[in-house]
Amino acid sequence: MGAHNRSSKYGLYTGGPDPLAPPVDLAEALDAIAEDVMAGYSPRHALQEFLRRGGRNREGLDELAGRVQQRRKDLLSRHGLDGTLNEVKKLLDTAVLAERKQLARDAGMDNTDRVFREMQLQNLPTSTAAAVNELASYDWQSGSAREAYERIKDLLGREVLDQRFAGMKQALESATDEDRAAVSGMLRDLNELLDKHRRGEDTDADFQEFMARHGSFFPENPQSVEELVDALAQRAAAAQRLLQSMSAEQRDELMSLSAQAFGSPQLMAQLDQLDSSLRALRPGEDWTGSERFEGQEGLGLGDGTGVLQDIGELDELAEQLSQSYNGSRLDDLDLDALARQLGQDAAVSAQTLAGIERAMQDGGYLQRGTDGDLRLSPQAMRRLGRTLLRDTAKQLSSRQGNRDTRAAGAAGEQTGSSREWQFGDTEPWDVTRTITNAIHRTIAEGDDPGRGLHLGVRDIEVTETEARTRAAVVLLVDVSFSMAAEGRWVPMKRTALALHHLLSTRFRGDRLALITFGRYAQSMDIDGLTALPPLREQGTNLHHGLLLANRFFRQHPSMQPTLLVVTDGEPTAHLLAEGESWFSWPPEPETIRVTVAELDRLGRAGTQVTFFRLGDDPGLERFVARMARRVGGRVVAPDAADLGAAVVGEYLRAHFRGTYNNADWAS
Repeated sequence: MGAHNRSSKYGLYTGGPDPLAPPVDLAEALDAIAEDVMAGYSPRHALQEFLRRGGRNREGLDELAGRVQQRRKDLLSRHGLDGTLNEVKKLLDTAVLAERKQLARDAGMDNTDRVFREMQLQNLPTSTAAAVNELASYDWQSGSAREAYERIKDLLGREVLDQRFAGMKQALESATDEDRAAVSGMLRDLNELLDKHRRGEDTDADFQEFMARHGSFFPENPQSVEELVDALAQRAAAAQRLLQSMSAEQRDELMSLSAQAFGSPQLMAQLDQLDSSLRALRPGEDWTGSERFEGQEGLGLGDGTGVLQDIGELDELAEQLSQSYNGSRLDDLDLDALARQLGQDAAVSAQTLAGIERAMQDGGYLQRGTDGDLRLSPQAMRRLGRTLLRDTAKQLSSRQGNRDTRAAGAAGEQTGSSREWQFGDTEPWDVTRTITNAIHRTIAEGDDPGRGLHLGVRDIEVTETEARTRAAVVLLVDVSFSMAAEGRWVPMKRTALALHHLLSTRFRGDRLALITFGRYAQSMDIDGLTALPPLREQGTNLHHGLLLANRFFRQHPSMQPTLLVVTDGEPTAHLLAEGESWFSWPPEPETIRVTVAELDRLGRAGTQVTFFRLGDDPGLERFVARMARRVGGRVVAPDAADLGAAVVGEYLRAHFRGTYNNADWAS
């Protein structure tokens, strides 16, 4: 094939969302949001908090807002507004000094005329504007002095135009009379177009004709008269705020000097007409604000207007980043403005945060419940449960080591015996017995096992198993206020989620009930428990919780009852006959009596009971130890961070007598 004489040009993709952009990673966001939800925040508030904090390697809204405020502060502290006045004063001083030197050198000049001129130069007003205006009709004797004075007019003309049209100061440097005439013609046509637009009489053809004639003055390349008005009004409003940010003396000086712009009073009249039209067309712009500049770096009128535009843009970004207005979404963020003010990295961070917000709300991780509030969806709960279960597996592996026997898929519990393999057996091999059989057979046949070992069907033995009884499991969790006050609220919820995910995905034959007990006890689904806010009511009504557990076990009579109790306090409440909760601290004997009686009923039904004691309260330690002894149960005292591993480990121990492989059930 011959070479193609063509070239390719590459740039940023501008046809919508970047099809090659990496997908948004929701794992960190979902974990953080779920953690806040479990701590008691609403899902919407939790999402907003994550977006404000950001991720491990990503700026959040608060950090971006802080950078916006710092840039605003830097602009005000670095700059002053006397740049144009200082430039004019320097040119004036240059002109006056050159003229005095010329008068001193000109010996042929009439002495009276020289004295008069010197007196006029000597007695110029201290006001720069008044001095410039007084010399407007002066007949300069020095060519360099005349040139310096004319540069004042040129500078003022370019500055007042640069206030309304960014870049005009540089574009008109060393401008010719034809250039100035072109500007005047543009202003005349622009005022006519805006006047027609105010009356509603303009057409698209009018705009296209104007742009064809004067488009070089508008690098923003507006596509309609509305876009043109937007750009001009923003700049004009910033120019007005600049004047109002000056001292009264500075403002009076500049207003007086403006008459000398290009030596043409008509220019200011045209600009005044333009400002009037823009105010009428865009009254919502900030035409009355002001700022306090405190720096030493003097700004000209055009540059100062640009800084005021930057400050206005920063203020808009600050409002967008606050997300404090009704219906706010991160899609409202002006990414182009953010990139201009803070750099492309800030825009990328904001775009990523917006993607997370969209994915969470539009991707099915948050959904509205029947009450209208946002909730974690079942999809989000499954993903969260899977993550928590994986973390629990790692904790168990580090505590107990990997076990040899596979739990998932096993026909039942191992009995410790083995037997010869038969066709159709699915039990795991007894590897030790199988290899031993092969060695014995090889030796009996006169072969040397050192030369290689060949397995035969008769060598294989499998472990004997017995059918595993399905379990009815109750996770009974304390939701008294001390659980939240001592930092155990979220670990308790994480534990419930991990156990729920394990049973719903790996042990579907078992049944799980989640029961909370505070002043009262109640059965809850996993969604309700996850969203449960910390309760401030007093009471640890274990009696009521055991009543509900007993009811659940009676509903599943063919299953092995397993009770897992998580608590950080002695019982301080019990249920009265009429259904009211009786609270007392310290615990009353009646509370202890009815609680123990209900536990005894569970023990007589063969319930496997494990207490998970949180904290080091001596009274609680004595109480749970005695309770466990009454029913042949166990007591585990984990740290809050290890609660999930402890509960899941006990559940698995009850099924597999302590032999399980974490990788099987957590994958």
